[in-house]
Amino acid sequence: MVELEVAEIIGTIAFALSGFYVAIKEKLDLLGIFIASFLTALGGGLVRDMLCDRAPYTFTHLMPSILVIAVILLSTFFKLHLKGEIEKTFYFIISDTLGLVSFSISGALIALQVEFNFFGVVLMALVTAVGGGVVRDILLNRVPLLLISEFYGTVSLLVGAILFGFAQFDISGYLPVMAVFAFGVALRLLAYYKQWHLPKIG
Repeated sequence: MVELEVAEIIGTIAFALSGFYVAIKEKLDLLGIFIASFLTALGGGLVRDMLCDRAPYTFTHLMPSILVIAVILLSTFFKLHLKGEIEKTFYFIISDTLGLVSFSISGALIALQVEFNFFGVVLMALVTAVGGGVVRDILLNRVPLLLISEFYGTVSLLVGAILFGFAQFDISGYLPVMAVFAFGVALRLLAYYKQWHLPKIG
């Protein structure tokens, strides 16, 4: 499925860059940078594939690992880590947003392929999108972005729900997926810049 492959590529590149930025902020060494980038880019997909009883895509194809390595090398070469306060730069925000939405789409599409129900599709969208970042943040003793950021996990859940709805009406193909992608990216960026949050108790 072309849509799935495109979503995987965009998500891997974007989240590898996001993991690179976090590793630089935490002043990790070269090995730490590779681990943080790999976890962020590929961790969620590994969990998704295990839950869907599939051979992990990362372990059966070279492309994901090559993409992560290329992102790290190019980011270092172009000195993207010297662009100011990293987590407030446009580069970090857009890479994290693109990764979030792309992996939400790939998680939902794979869940639909294995015929999961509504909750399964929505959960796989969330796990694929945030699983790697959560593992990375726990490893670095940080509060996961999922728990504190504006509409972060909510965007992933909405993307999964929309794709499940499309499947019920046999709406598929590149254009519907791109429309969901554009919606997810726009919502996440709008939530970030408008500082939208879900209600808190207390």
